[in-house]
Amino acid sequence: MLDILVLYYSRYGHVAQMAKKIARGIEEVPGCQAKIRTVPSVSTVCEAIAADIPQAGPPYVDLEDLQNCAGLALGSPTRFGNMAAPLKYFLEQTSGLWLSGKLVGKPAAVFTSTSSLHGGQESTLLSMMLPLFHHGMVLLGLPYTEANLLTTRSGGCPYGATHVAGIDNKNPLSKEEQQLCYALGKRLAQMTYQLHTE
Repeated sequence: MLDILVLYYSRYGHVAQMAKKIARGIEEVPGCQAKIRTVPSVSTVCEAIAADIPQAGPPYVDLEDLQNCAGLALGSPTRFGNMAAPLKYFLEQTSGLWLSGKLVGKPAAVFTSTSSLHGGQESTLLSMMLPLFHHGMVLLGLPYTEANLLTTRSGGCPYGATHVAGIDNKNPLSKEEQQLCYALGKRLAQMTYQLHTE
């Protein structure tokens, strides 16, 4: 089985919900399984120490999870048009993998959630792509053959799956957003499987 890492940071739970939908898409592809991981929050208090195991949800990621994955789905809420600090903090610790080329050629996709429709979804996805390009990963998005990309009135773009959570962070994932998350996971798994079987 090929492990595809679904790695995310989620503050209000929307990115976590997207991760689960992406994982379902991954697991529709024979020979592939999703491995869901998260990152701890970053504290402004120097003495703050997070528990080694989160109280709820998936385990925290470690560098071996990233090194050993066959593919990667990377998710973050938007912070002023950029990925959130906890995810960026983890990625900044991957220079050893960059130096050794451990991620070169692996497929990857990105996903995000914002409060508003024009809250920086595309720039956030692009910000997550940049370190993956530096690692030599093969980035893929959502093609317009996905009909929901043409009809969605909420999230979704060709760069990856997105969600509009609303100013109060209470909007559930729309039907189109769920289907685009699923489609992104399935596409990532199909590409990963093809690269490992050819």
